Formats: sequence, C-alpha cells, structure tokens
Amino acid sequence: MDIKISSILGSGKLIPTKDIGKIATALKNNGHKVVLTQGVWDLIHEGHARYLQKAKALGDVLIVAVDTDEVVKHRKGPNRPIVPEKERVNMISHLKHVDLIVMKESKTDHNKLIRTIKPDIFVISESTPSNKKGKSFFEEVKEEHEKFCGEIINLKPQSITSTTARIRFLTIKGAEDLATELQKSIENFLYSNKI
Repeated sequence: MDIKISSILGSGKLIPTKDIGKIATALKNNGHKVVLTQGVWDLIHEGHARYLQKAKALGDVLIVAVDTDEVVKHRKGPNRPIVPEKERVNMISHLKHVDLIVMKESKTDHNKLIRTIKPDIFVISESTPSNKKGKSFFEEVKEEHEKFCGEIINLKPQSITSTTARIRFLTIKGAEDLATELQKSIENFLYSNKI
C-alpha cells in the first residue's frame, strides 16, 4: 500500500476499521512513529484539544479512535453519549493535531483495535477509571496491551473539568431550576385559590 504522508498529516480522515491496520503498518514501514489514543470525545472541550496536541507531539501520525454510540452506552450507560458518533467524529476531524480517525466498534474486545494498529505509542488518560479492583487504569492497560504497543504513555487530564462533570453540573442545575419553577407554580396556585 503506497501512502503519501503529506496527504494524511492533519487530514482528520475517517478510515474504515478494515483498512486501519494496513495503513498503520505502511506508515511504520515508511519510518513514521504511529501514536494511538481512544475515547468517547463527548462534548468536546479545551482539555480534549490539549490532550490530542500532547499525544501528537509524541510521534509523527496521530490516530484517534472514537467509541461508537453502542460502545459508549455499554460503558457509560443508556443516557450517553450526549453527542452522536457522527457529530463527535466531525468535531475531532477539525482538530489540527488529528491525522486519522477510526471507530472503536467492539464493546467487549477492548484489545481488537490495538492489536490491529499495533501503535508505536498508545496514549491513555490518567483520569479513566480502572475496571479491575486494586489496579490503576495505567496498570490495567499495561497488563492487557503492552504486548501490542511499543510504549504506553499515561497523560494527565488537560483541563480542570471533564465531560462527565459538566453533564453532572447541567443535570443538577436543571433540577434546581425545575424545583424553583415548581415551587413558584405551587405558591401561585395556592395563593390564587385562597378562599
């Protein structure tokens, strides 16, 4: 497969999952250091952009895996994602540090995409909770993915807040606003119906 790196760098192109392994192999065979990171990328914020900038700085080509809606619902519950996958991909594609995008489609085989790409560097977020008791997420990932990656790097969150924290705030704020309006309505009803 003949790949012109200049046509890929910064393109933000969505690559079919079936092709990403061949493309990653061709890039590495041409001497390019491939970096992979993955996530939901729901409600894109400044922290996401900074995180991707730091991930890109670790290599030549940054591949960003975006969890499908089905994967997100499996991991985070029926009310997520807030933003559908097509929109999340479109937002990520506009960030200048993103070279390629691929969908993370398997909700049970977490190694599948990593086995396929075999990145030189796999970047994970320190803020992601572990699924295994007594282990950090970094330890869990290292244990499961080390044999498929050249190096695993743990990045700190790049913003003060997270998407989950923002959703929680909006939910609480909405509930408080509703309670205030409900109380006003009840008071108005009681006042207007005094005998």
